[in-house]
Amino acid sequence: MHSSPLIVAADAVDTVTGGGGEGTQTGDVVGGDAPRPVADWLRENTDLADWFVVIVDKAVEPALQILLILVVAWVVLWFARRVLRRAVAEFKEPDEERFGRRLRKTTTSEGRAPHSERRAQRGDALGALANSVLTVVVWVVALAMVLGTFAINLGPLIAGAGIIGIAIGFGAQNLVSDFLSGVFMLLEDQYGVGDVVDVGEANGVVEGVTLRTTRIRDVEGTLWHVPNGEIRRVGNMSQEWARALLDVGVAYGVDVDVASDLILRVATEMAHEPDYEAVFLDEPQIWGVQTLGADSVDIRLVIKTKPGEQWAIARELRRRIKNAFDASGIEIPFPQRTVWLRTEQPVAVGGGEEAPFSMPVPTDDALDRGVRASKQGDTGAPNELAELLPTDDKERPQVAEASESGETETTGTP
Repeated sequence: MHSSPLIVAADAVDTVTGGGGEGTQTGDVVGGDAPRPVADWLRENTDLADWFVVIVDKAVEPALQILLILVVAWVVLWFARRVLRRAVAEFKEPDEERFGRRLRKTTTSEGRAPHSERRAQRGDALGALANSVLTVVVWVVALAMVLGTFAINLGPLIAGAGIIGIAIGFGAQNLVSDFLSGVFMLLEDQYGVGDVVDVGEANGVVEGVTLRTTRIRDVEGTLWHVPNGEIRRVGNMSQEWARALLDVGVAYGVDVDVASDLILRVATEMAHEPDYEAVFLDEPQIWGVQTLGADSVDIRLVIKTKPGEQWAIARELRRRIKNAFDASGIEIPFPQRTVWLRTEQPVAVGGGEEAPFSMPVPTDDALDRGVRASKQGDTGAPNELAELLPTDDKERPQVAEASESGETETTGTP
């Protein structure tokens, strides 16, 4: 009896792939026959022709198995991505009814809700990372199952992939370190786009963050690309809140209490102005004398501000304090030294009729004039500004330009 050509071809395939129910030796890439439950059932329970069973065994059933694996992988990946999208959306904008108590605890003292733009950017980055990991894992498992349908022994392949992975790991340690550091940086929310950070050699505004590098633009405009694995410590100067520290120096001959009161008045009035009241998160405070330096007594003023606004507030306060000091007659220190002269005979400093030393103290009018000058930008001497500074009862007089004769006309209420 002659055998069918399909049966002969099938026997040839079995011979090449190690079929016939006999597995090959350990380490072979191609093992024994893959499980074919449908073909086996047809052989045992039906009287179908052998060529039909061979077609089912060698073509139809493997194709169906591969199709089923791909469909299941796609369904699993679709479901996982759907769950991931909902988790990311919940992370970006938590449900206040569901997490009301937690939200009240995590809301900062400045009233910043946790579902901010920064939190949204972090959620998008983590969601993209998780989506990539899920995609790779699902399709790698599906590929392994597809190879299993052809009776391919995965042991040697996995072992070879492991050896290649070890080699790549040793050759690209810095790259792996950069990626791991980037992942933990995102998970711990160390910094984000728009933050002002100090990472050692580079400091400035963060313009971009990836799993491998961080881009930082410094104050001079230079764009730094810093590998995440080389960042050993991070100083974030714009997270939650910030503080402006001003050490204001005054001369040793100035009454420290009076100068401190004037500085605090200038800062407090600025804090309650409409343009700045949203930036100040707390009332300005005088912490006292910070240092007794060689040339000045430094008085420390602290202001709690919104993140990133501390430098602008400090610059504006320095300008106002300088104007207030000039208008109030408080001396701003300059480098100075006391020189002692030694002669053959003792020399009396001063005479018997010299008046005893008295510390100059500005009058109340001078202090009020200083506070008003800090807001107006007047820096002239107190006597010259006395008639120019505005009060509650009169407006600032306007000085017209000089006429051809050289005389000056003054308009406004005297």
